Amino acid sequence: MARYGKMIAGLVFILLLLFSMAGCSRGQQKESASVVNGKQYDVLRVPTPTDVTSTVIYWVGEEKGFFAEQGIKLDYVGVVPSGQLVASVVAGKIDIGGAHVNRTIAGISAGAKIKAVVAQSETTRDIPHHTYITLKNSPIKGPQDLVGKKIGITTYGGCNEYIPYGYMRTSGIQDPRGKFEIIIMPETLMEQSLRQGDVDIAGFNRLPADLRASKEFDYLFSDYEPWGDVAGATPLYFTEKFIKEKPDVVRRFVTAMANTINWQNAHMQEAAEITARRANLDPNNVKIRYYAPDGIIKEETVKVWIDLLTEFGEIKPGIKPEQIYTNEFNPSYKR
Repeated sequence: MARYGKMIAGLVFILLLLFSMAGCSRGQQKESASVVNGKQYDVLRVPTPTDVTSTVIYWVGEEKGFFAEQGIKLDYVGVVPSGQLVASVVAGKIDIGGAHVNRTIAGISAGAKIKAVVAQSETTRDIPHHTYITLKNSPIKGPQDLVGKKIGITTYGGCNEYIPYGYMRTSGIQDPRGKFEIIIMPETLMEQSLRQGDVDIAGFNRLPADLRASKEFDYLFSDYEPWGDVAGATPLYFTEKFIKEKPDVVRRFVTAMANTINWQNAHMQEAAEITARRANLDPNNVKIRYYAPDGIIKEETVKVWIDLLTEFGEIKPGIKPEQIYTNEFNPSYKR
């Protein structure tokens, strides 16, 4: 509970600081509407994409015209680290945030008045949210072998820390925290760290099929092993204030996202090629992604993470799924 208390205090401090900054800079924010070729668009400020190792759904939606047909224009305002997304949305620096659902839940538990409105990527067996790998011929073969090992991940407190816990529980290890050493490092260093023996396992975004064909690395597990297809969600959220004041903008944004998602699921390789072209990358270096059909947020996905974070003392008890998300703005949602 001490860790929970420190985390909540830190989040509250950041939120209060950014509230103050927002008040000072409100007059300097960009206009929320724009006219292009005689048509008026509502401008939504979003973080500049940084994870160009996989499909960037915003770019796909822009390229295929789904945002434009809903009168939405995206304004990329700069890089925002995932740990600062909630605070940046609350402070009004950006309009939309979105990372793994556990960060949304933690922010709301800490007092952030935000709500998720549309799903993004979710896990399948072949296209998981997060994958953990070893060197070829490693003696590490199952969940019990994680005990005492060094695991490289990109950050504490996120899904990439909890997935190994869930995996270890599949073999009956009920108290997994502290049973392996966490090494924090950028994703770009994961493979080299494995080669050098700095870590025994690396957790990042790789496709199992690619790893099974690799002559150097082996697939060990992903978030699919402990939780199937319900734990890899990354919904997008607005502040409750924005939702209340501009429900039509939210509805049109959700519609644009849902249309983009359904197109990308039917054209995964083309979506990856769009991302590669805009990022000036080799298309072979951009992985495909699977997204929640129609952008509908699943209650079981949210509940899995509420239960996990509550059990591990990362959030206060009593958080309910309806505090985290709503599908009311999604035209495909059937009550």
